[in-house]
Amino acid sequence: MRRALGQLRSVGIIGAPFSGGQPKDGVQLGPDLIRAAGLVNRLKEQGCDVKDYGNLAFESVSSDEPVGLAKRPRAVGRANQQLADAVRRIKHDGHTCVMLGGDHSLAIGSIHGHAASGSEVSVVWVDAHADINTPLTTTTGNIHGQPMSYVIHELHNKIPVIPNFSWIKPCIAAKDIVYIGLRDVDPGEHYILKYLGIKTFSMSELDRLGIAKVMEQTCDHIFTKVKKPIHLSYDIDALDPSVAPATGTPVVGGLTYREGVYITEHICQTDLLSAVDIVEVNPKRGRTEDEVQSTVNAAVDLVLGCFGRVREGSHPADYKMPDP
Repeated sequence: MRRALGQLRSVGIIGAPFSGGQPKDGVQLGPDLIRAAGLVNRLKEQGCDVKDYGNLAFESVSSDEPVGLAKRPRAVGRANQQLADAVRRIKHDGHTCVMLGGDHSLAIGSIHGHAASGSEVSVVWVDAHADINTPLTTTTGNIHGQPMSYVIHELHNKIPVIPNFSWIKPCIAAKDIVYIGLRDVDPGEHYILKYLGIKTFSMSELDRLGIAKVMEQTCDHIFTKVKKPIHLSYDIDALDPSVAPATGTPVVGGLTYREGVYITEHICQTDLLSAVDIVEVNPKRGRTEDEVQSTVNAAVDLVLGCFGRVREGSHPADYKMPDP
């Protein structure tokens, strides 16, 4: 499916430099690094109308003791409420929202704000991890391993009362979720995924089927009845560490660069992409500048793939012969 010539993709970018959902410093630097790699200009060069809303400013929380096992809940809850409001505004302005993180706990606010903008959405979650632990099943307490549990209708009664989380209302049905790239899933998460019947493609299944078949089946699943807008939540650690090493929880055996970009290209071609998260780029986890740059460049290319970048070059219809 090709967008008509002259029809611009309208992109709204919001930076969320937040690291409170996990313990490793540096992930808050991701948004500015991705911008510094030329994201905005490169989107414009491929025909997008881009508005950069800048970065959100997150206030520190002086006293933020764990609630049960959940760590830094007050900071995470407040940051996500700010982000949800920002995403809702961007959607109301008519843009496809691109949220640059920050850690993956930010998906709570990003998905919530997207859904609150007026339509039910489907979620394609590309990640080495399922991030669907509840505060009761988590082994680490880090909320970046829990965001999906807060937004799924079927898990609502499994979530205890947590400070600064009362604003969150479940907004996604389990049947409208597809996971791609899983290879490090906790026992509690395995149980939740099976219990809810969520569609998943582990790396073993991707190896067996191939990325083209995985994406065909992904779209078949989420478009079974109604074609809902797609929220693509993309953790950079879905990519193999040989491609994107500068991240907090790398797991070997991940997506190749080509597989990772193909996912974005395929979703772009549905013309139903409505919001994108790019999270967990952490320059302080790269051992060399090359490792950092490789990770940042991969993040930029994932976003470009979401908005029509074609690796075989420009479409012939876009070419204008020079005058003699």
